[in-house]
Amino acid sequence: MFYVLSKIVFFVIAPSHFVLIVLGIGVLLLAFSVRQRLGRWLVCSGFAGLVILGFSPVGNVLIYPLEERFPAPKNVTSKTYDGIILLGGFEDGGISKRRETMALIDAAERLSETVRLARKLPDTKVIFTGGAGSIFLEAIDAGGAVGQYLRDVGIRAERIVVENQSRNTWENAVFTRDLIKPGPAARYLLVTSAWHMPRAMGIFRKVGFEVDAYPVDYRTASEQDLTRPFSALANGLKRVDRAAKEWIGLVAYWGSGRSSALFPQ
Repeated sequence: MFYVLSKIVFFVIAPSHFVLIVLGIGVLLLAFSVRQRLGRWLVCSGFAGLVILGFSPVGNVLIYPLEERFPAPKNVTSKTYDGIILLGGFEDGGISKRRETMALIDAAERLSETVRLARKLPDTKVIFTGGAGSIFLEAIDAGGAVGQYLRDVGIRAERIVVENQSRNTWENAVFTRDLIKPGPAARYLLVTSAWHMPRAMGIFRKVGFEVDAYPVDYRTASEQDLTRPFSALANGLKRVDRAAKEWIGLVAYWGSGRSSALFPQ
């Protein structure tokens, strides 16, 4: 229930969807209602919201603190790790299955950095965790394609572990913990996007699975991005939606007892 409800709620309150709904209601009022003044106000507000969210640096302002929360560990090759946990979300399960290839989306650095780490740490397990996360599309996971890709790039089959039932980060943590059963002295690296790392770390800590953060897939370069506008409306809206989802997720997971802290560090 939590999974479905969270997906539906965010679909409605995602900033880009919300301003579009406001704009749409305004248009309907202008077309079919006597409340013309309210309709004009909603149309102007919706249009202004799209412009501000799409072109201003508000998306970078929201995502930058998330990316700065967990620095990547240094000198990982000098430490002993039992495994590298790769969170899904970088793959398109439907395309991967139907095209019989490894189809990647804009979070592909999660995969490329995991491969690089696996080569630096040749004795560690490589654990992929991720199932089908959509409630609107056919449930197709990319676990098989990811496992095959890891083997194709030279990672030995006995090192690879695939968990393909989880639908969100909470299930990533719980199902992976139950699958590999880490001991109290075990050490694992957690690879996911920097903007997603605070929520992921809070969840893994909550389920009693201590991991070291290895953030990748940064969307901001420095504080200078806090004043840099976007050149394309779609890019700005996507950045705002992504950051908003994480901030809302932090509050929701903490409020429901699924995270160790409101803003883990």
